[in-house]
Amino acid sequence: MLDLVFIPLLLLYFGILTALFVYGANFFHLTIVAIRSRKATPPEVVPDEWPRIAVQLPIYNEMYVARRLIDAVANFDYPSDRLEIQVLDDSNDETKEIVDHAAEYWRARGRDLVVLRRADRSGFKAGALAAGLERTDAPYLAIFDADFIPPPDFLKRTYPTLNADPCLAFVQTRWGHINRSQSVLTFLQSLSIDGHFSVEQHARWRAGYFFNFNGTAGIWRREAIVDAGGWSQETLTEDLDLSYRAFFKGWRAAYLRNVESPAELPVSFDAYRKQQQRWAQGSFECAVKHIPQVWRSNHGRLHKLEATLHLSGYTIHLLLLSLSLLYPMLLAESARYPTLLSLFSFLALSNVAGFAPLALFTAAQQQLERRWWRLVPLILLLSLLGAGMMLTTARAARRAFSGRRGAFERTPKFGVGKERKDWMQLRYQYPIDFIVIPEIALALFNFNTSRAAVDAHAWPIAVYTAIFGLGLAFTAGSTIFQAVGRRLKAPSIELFEPATAGSSIAE
Repeated sequence: MLDLVFIPLLLLYFGILTALFVYGANFFHLTIVAIRSRKATPPEVVPDEWPRIAVQLPIYNEMYVARRLIDAVANFDYPSDRLEIQVLDDSNDETKEIVDHAAEYWRARGRDLVVLRRADRSGFKAGALAAGLERTDAPYLAIFDADFIPPPDFLKRTYPTLNADPCLAFVQTRWGHINRSQSVLTFLQSLSIDGHFSVEQHARWRAGYFFNFNGTAGIWRREAIVDAGGWSQETLTEDLDLSYRAFFKGWRAAYLRNVESPAELPVSFDAYRKQQQRWAQGSFECAVKHIPQVWRSNHGRLHKLEATLHLSGYTIHLLLLSLSLLYPMLLAESARYPTLLSLFSFLALSNVAGFAPLALFTAAQQQLERRWWRLVPLILLLSLLGAGMMLTTARAARRAFSGRRGAFERTPKFGVGKERKDWMQLRYQYPIDFIVIPEIALALFNFNTSRAAVDAHAWPIAVYTAIFGLGLAFTAGSTIFQAVGRRLKAPSIELFEPATAGSSIAE
């Protein structure tokens, strides 16, 4: 008979695999919906008269990209008497001077551009957006983060969709990547973001599920923001939070996959880690806040399940972490019950979750009409990056469930475009994150588990733990490699000459 120690391990193992199966099956479901609705687009109605739109640009210490963003928005192909630009500048460095010179430049050319500064950064981005909302009566608001370069026709391609349906709260567009090929890190990020926007967001919109405004590159109806309770700093993902509050109020949303809003991907691994931790922590906070209300709503069970999986998506990393810690105990105990080892291996091999991300990310490249077959090796490498972030996600979950908010840590950008740029000498570098120490330890732990699984001929477990170990080693190694590179370079400060405001768009 199985002893009392082994039974809980079995139940825990089956529970984790069941949860991973559900997430994986949902990935397949979204992929199929996205492929079947490849050409679907929401209706649009071009207005006889374009409405007044306020474009909000929340900025905090972005000296390398602030002017580039302002120039892009100031060049919008939209009636100048109907376009209001708000630069919500919370900066405390030279960014303030760059913003002021750019504002002066464009005001002299007839643009309605105001710079709004607060006495403090209370509420961070959510606080800045709320303050900006109070300073305009525009019925529609477009929002762009500092790293974006929106195309000139953005408003004319997005507002008609909002105009076609008075029940739409917002319209979200697809993120593009101006520095996709900068490094392995940026290319892997581009694959991940493409999967989110070209498959997940598109499929959720098409199927009528809840989906979220992504914080930037979208346009909101003011009435919906106010009706949903406005911008809130209760979570680190104010965009996800507001989206769900709007849905609970009966609003809908639309997604435009055919409208691309280019942006700069993080080139620093520490910055990327901070970004992912913020997104994960905010998602967990929103899950705690909104999942109970999701299940109290009048939506169908499939709709509720989809919303739950959406809000709790980062749980996948926690499940993988749990597996990595559970496998050695299973291997040790199964030595007493050899017949069960083959069952563990079969379940690990047959779990659909292991293949679902590959299908989703591959489908995304196919939907974007790229040569997806050439990208399969890098898509497989993306699995390593995902596995390597499990401890970062665990830290985010601990902070979220303990109620520890902390400061809103922005993702610094360095004005990197298609050309390669030596960004390591520039400002806004994060110090090395010492989470690399437990990452290295956990990587070695997984490599040892993989060796033990090979000795036991548990090949699927050996493969999975090897992937975990390689992912953690890649994450920690990339962080250390960049930290050493920064230390070897003499620091410098690169400033743009304010007098050249307006030139960056033509470059």
